[in-house]
Amino acid sequence: MDSSSRSAGLGIELLNQSNYKMWKSCMESYLVGEELWTVVGGKDKDKPEDNEENAEALKKWITTNAKAEFVRKKSISPALFEHIIKCSSANDIWETLNRLFNKKDIGRLQALENELANTTQGISSTTNGWDVLFK
Repeated sequence: MDSSSRSAGLGIELLNQSNYKMWKSCMESYLVGEELWTVVGGKDKDKPEDNEENAEALKKWITTNAKAEFVRKKSISPALFEHIIKCSSANDIWETLNRLFNKKDIGRLQALENELANTTQGISSTTNGWDVLFK
């Protein structure tokens, strides 16, 4: 795999149409390791209220969220960027991509079932062919 398909500095393959599960697992591990997960899927995913009492927490959240957003944006292929361009937080990006790649698409499920059936038939045909050859 060439370096253009990897996220700069992360060593993670760019998210594309076919690698969401692997990308998600690697990205979650990276975000946890960099202490950014709390704003993506942890206890701090919601932005604190903007008031004097929360001033320090809000400042920390804004900084952590910006870092997590940057990592997420740099780790997806340009073709997918349009889906997250209007997201307002790192958690919003995470949820948007999750919905995009985990939606129940009846047409996609039917295509996968057909592919599985054809693969199964191919295995059966091959097995029967070997039986004929070696009898």
